[in-house]
Amino acid sequence: MQIINAPIKNRAAAVAAFDLNNDRAYRQWRDQRLANYPAGAASLRVPLADPASLSEREQRNLREQVRRCNMAIYQADPATDREAVRALGRQLGLERLDGNLCADEDSITALQVIPDGRQRGYIPYSNLPLSWHTDGYYNKGDQMIRAMLLHCVRPAASGGENALLDHEMAYIHLRDTDPAYISALMAADAMTIPPNVEQGVEIRGAVSGPVFSIDGPTGALHMRYTHRQRNIEWKADSLTREAVACLREFLASDSPYIVRYRLAPGEGVVCNNVLHSRSGFDDDPAQPRLLYRARYYDRISET
Repeated sequence: MQIINAPIKNRAAAVAAFDLNNDRAYRQWRDQRLANYPAGAASLRVPLADPASLSEREQRNLREQVRRCNMAIYQADPATDREAVRALGRQLGLERLDGNLCADEDSITALQVIPDGRQRGYIPYSNLPLSWHTDGYYNKGDQMIRAMLLHCVRPAASGGENALLDHEMAYIHLRDTDPAYISALMAADAMTIPPNVEQGVEIRGAVSGPVFSIDGPTGALHMRYTHRQRNIEWKADSLTREAVACLREFLASDSPYIVRYRLAPGEGVVCNNVLHSRSGFDDDPAQPRLLYRARYYDRISET
């Protein structure tokens, strides 16, 4: 009998799946997630005629992809503008944008190489590789980034490929390896991001929190993580170090659950803040790489 890879709609059942004392509920959830899991970028693509005005079928297809693996790759007209990107998010239940430090007035961020100004020194605004992370891992709990949309206006001349990994696959790998790793990474002080100081002024204090947590409103699994070695403090105990090492090894593997894809003009990723990275790239000065990024406090709605 075929197992349908459907979401757990009951919040209590969802929470039970992540209870380390409830192996039966976890196994049921795990089997559902792994059954018929999408294989590669091609299986994630959803064509959109007009992102600003989705048809019922397009909305259904996007949500189905997100239910299966927390992300979808959409394909739209290369002329799609930032207003259409904002409208796309709204139609998926994404309303509360995170107005981060380098965002524009509409709280959408233009990601491009910017050598000067406030963006200087922040890797997303350079052509350097961007290691594995979830967006907003330095945000406080009341500003948790639950979803993210990344839209390509112009790709780089070469490079700039994204790697994507559903955080639930990372959870499964760690829990199947050793459930104690999950316990360690759910500790309230598992990962601390030191203060952000610009020109001697503290613009954000230190932020401590878990790597894995349960989203209160939905019961869904949430992850905050950065692969960086500097400007991060892991809890100083052997189990946490082992868990992080296991996760880093998984992220460096050739796991079939890791999707690698270079976005073309008009394409984008909409996701429940999955793990992602970006390779380094070389720009064409006449047509430099430009992507729009929107971060949300909401998760993508299921209906």
